[in-house]
Amino acid sequence: MKYEKFAVLAILGALAINPAFAEDKSAALVNGVSIPQSRVDMRVKAATAQGQPDSPDMRKAIREDLINIELLAQEAAKLGLNKDTDVIQQIELAKQQVLAGAYVQDYTKKHPIGEDQLKQEYDKLKTKMGDKEYNARHILVETEAEAKDIIAQLGKKAKFEKLAEKSKDTGSAQRGGELGWAVPSTYVPEFSNAMLNLKKGEYTKQPVQSQFGWHVIRLDDMRDMKAPPFENVKPQLQQRMQQQSIQKAIGDLRAKAKIE
Repeated sequence: MKYEKFAVLAILGALAINPAFAEDKSAALVNGVSIPQSRVDMRVKAATAQGQPDSPDMRKAIREDLINIELLAQEAAKLGLNKDTDVIQQIELAKQQVLAGAYVQDYTKKHPIGEDQLKQEYDKLKTKMGDKEYNARHILVETEAEAKDIIAQLGKKAKFEKLAEKSKDTGSAQRGGELGWAVPSTYVPEFSNAMLNLKKGEYTKQPVQSQFGWHVIRLDDMRDMKAPPFENVKPQLQQRMQQQSIQKAIGDLRAKAKIE
């Protein structure tokens, strides 16, 4: 929206005259309106959290930026933009987003993911992945008849890679149908089950149907797979489980809410 910047500026400007900040030490006065030091400190905290070193130059730059924001917010108010319908909606949305973010941070702090939970999830994923990975090729076609025709051609010594050029899966078609190394759970069950029944070098003698169409699959190779150590994937696991926890919390709130 064209007024989005002004909406954000307005909500920041409003904080400057909020009584809750009345006794806060002032970092600057702009046309008599105080920019509280706590706002500078908040911006510094956010910057250092992203890896920027705290320094006098950074604090000066933040102060100058906040002064510019205050000036623009004041000017927007003079022009009556704070009464514009779009701006009012943007201010309300910005307020809701800040509150929603605060709730998520508070929820995450009060519901930390424990080490035991992380290890349980790690073990579950290891089991799901299995101890082998497979390098397969496939040819995807629209109908069962087309798939049977391909199988018949393979029986007459036709090259799988050549036939794969006509596959519906244009990505793998350019590589002779090759899908690369992957664990069975990467694929839909119909595909992975058929692949697991093949020996190295074999192709499916019957078409395999999935939600994508009809497959002819060849297994080129398989090898043992070693899962990465727990400590290497711990940060990703923690982030994933926190997201799942937050989604569950949102689901619980929706279940209790009256939504019409």
